[in-house]
Amino acid sequence: MIRTINPATEELLAEYQSMTGSEIEQVLDGARHAAAEWKSMSFACRSELMLRLAALLREQKNIHAETISLEMGKPFSQALAEVEKCAWVCQYYAEHAESFLQPESIDVDGVQGLVTFEPLGVVLGVMPWNFPFWQVFRFASAVMMAGNGIVVKHAPNVTGCAIAIERLFLEAGFPEHLYRTLHIDLEDVNRVVGDIISHPVIRAVSVTGSTGAGIAVASKAGMALKRSVLELGGNDPYIVLDDADLRLAVDVCIAARLLNAGQSCIAAKRFIVHSGVKEQFEEMLLASIRSKKTGDPFDPDVAVGPIAREDLRDELHRQVMQSREAGARIVCGGEIPDRKGYFYPPTIVTDVRPGMAVYGEETFGPVATVIEASDDDDAVRIANDSPYGLGSAVFSGDDKRALSIAGRLEAGNCYINAMVKSDPRLPFGGIKQSGYGRELSSYGMREFVNIKTIYCG
Repeated sequence: MIRTINPATEELLAEYQSMTGSEIEQVLDGARHAAAEWKSMSFACRSELMLRLAALLREQKNIHAETISLEMGKPFSQALAEVEKCAWVCQYYAEHAESFLQPESIDVDGVQGLVTFEPLGVVLGVMPWNFPFWQVFRFASAVMMAGNGIVVKHAPNVTGCAIAIERLFLEAGFPEHLYRTLHIDLEDVNRVVGDIISHPVIRAVSVTGSTGAGIAVASKAGMALKRSVLELGGNDPYIVLDDADLRLAVDVCIAARLLNAGQSCIAAKRFIVHSGVKEQFEEMLLASIRSKKTGDPFDPDVAVGPIAREDLRDELHRQVMQSREAGARIVCGGEIPDRKGYFYPPTIVTDVRPGMAVYGEETFGPVATVIEASDDDDAVRIANDSPYGLGSAVFSGDDKRALSIAGRLEAGNCYINAMVKSDPRLPFGGIKQSGYGRELSSYGMREFVNIKTIYCG
């Protein structure tokens, strides 16, 4: 059985039956037939359905936001924003997919060469719990507008969200079986997902999750010679230079650290601050973090909800305690509250050095680490001293200086005087242990198509 738990109250929400092997086989077979028909449909037909899906998301946003908040603890206002963003990405691809995949003509010594973009078939998505709607729609809207079918293995603790998403596709009028969800409990997930990746119906796989999950999926996909896109963990550096607007920097850093209780691969995790402004930055950071209320996700005054699971909170606390034992200083937070729910207070850890858990590991929760840098070169060195390379940010009053640093950072994304975020108009992804491949924009659409060369001799 799959059980979902309210992380704010520790109460059981629901129980679901995991699928048997024969049920999974039926899902895959249905997806194969549906995808074969879907690929022949025009962009206009696909677009009409995707726009209908966007409209349904907007109409039903309160219902779906409530499910998100109940299952993984996100403040209700943030859950609403997540659903609205899903509608945006559906509308974006409905309006742009055809132009993104237009055949390209190339002159080859007077002979026409043609490059076409054809659907692959059925694509498997392995999706996480932290943005249970957005991660799915970010992936599915582009992949389906390209003419593919979708099978999703969602995180078990957001099974209610997974069921709601599948229902939305049917309600919007998409062909039955074109988008399907597999319900697999954690005990069987590694074996079953490995078998699904190897299944001949599956032509490619996309995973959003931990680096460990990405390695496991990529290994299976590689053995089966199937394309994969990995959007994995991060330890994003936010560099604050001595000429930065500190008020802006602190406001953005706090928002980027506490959004979704810090449970995001692109959350700000390491604040690398020039020595000349470190003390002032810390004072302002502390004042700001103390103003953020932690508690019931449905309380409109709450900025930080619970951690999604008890084991995740315990792991976060271990990282903080081990860092303190190694010499780091806890400015605020750092204690598990005596209350129901998997809550963890916004925490600032400073005097952080290499070798400490909060320096090198990804902290998936509301823990901000402050690291001092002596100059620009030192800041770049510290930022790149990580196995991860997803997002990064630079705060400076000098655009030329900030751009110079941005060009030296080992990351898939760099935002100047702004918070790292995913946007349908921009490619999104990482390097190093943060994964490979891209989602969103035209680049994301072309990850899951056959780029075919036709020579007209």
